[in-house]
Amino acid sequence: MKQIFKNITIVIAFLFVLPTVFAQLDIINAAEYKALVKSDKNVVTVHAGKAKNYNANHLKGSILISYKDTDQKGDIKGLMMSPQDLAKFFGESGISETNTIVLYDNGSQKYSTRMYWLLKYLGAPNVKILHKDKDEWRKARLVLVSTPTKGKATTFTPSVDASILALMADVEASKDDANMVLIDVRAANEFDGTEEKSNGHIPGAININHKDFLTESEAFKSADELKALVEKAGATSDKTIILYCTTSIRGAVGYVAFKNILEYPNVKLYDGAEQEWITKHKLEK
Repeated sequence: MKQIFKNITIVIAFLFVLPTVFAQLDIINAAEYKALVKSDKNVVTVHAGKAKNYNANHLKGSILISYKDTDQKGDIKGLMMSPQDLAKFFGESGISETNTIVLYDNGSQKYSTRMYWLLKYLGAPNVKILHKDKDEWRKARLVLVSTPTKGKATTFTPSVDASILALMADVEASKDDANMVLIDVRAANEFDGTEEKSNGHIPGAININHKDFLTESEAFKSADELKALVEKAGATSDKTIILYCTTSIRGAVGYVAFKNILEYPNVKLYDGAEQEWITKHKLEK
């Protein structure tokens, strides 16, 4: 009888923590990554940051795909390539939508989350983010090397999820829609235009610095901490959340925080960001 009661208690406790566990399934730590690589032969690990960091050292077997390589050419900086071009690029780089894809960067979360959003936009179902925490990596005995790994070309078949992309029309509508919250994740002096290179922010936007989603070690904060942060700013789960920065690199950090940790149902990234907006509109200070 005591054993039955014990089992019931365990099940109840598990049910209470289940939402948090599922909310963060796409965010893994070093120990989970090591176990994943051992159990899943379909894993492709991607260093999503800068080439200089990859060349200095990187996870053994990981391939380099710089976030900059996914940008289209043109006057507006940072716009992603078309879905067809992105799929072709990822396939040639060694990634298929059928892979388990693990992304990491230099630890800032900016580049791994940007790549995460791109792959989810293309419909890749199994994408993970591994935070570069040196202490965790050391404890898990993850192997770092300087020898590059080249991915084997494959085919990436996209299945675009347009629901996570905000267009300029969505951003324009957000100013007069109480059910939408537009969030500029840049630093406060960029948002208000006091920073030398900044012209201000998109009218109607509120400001939450992307660094406020992270701890001192640049890991994501807990769901409770994030909830207190965003709800104070008026970003509740019943609203559509649109995030942006200069080129929506930092905006992707906010996207992952809202989508994966807080489990908000309607979260979008404005890929065009400030750079596209200023081609047709004025900013506000």
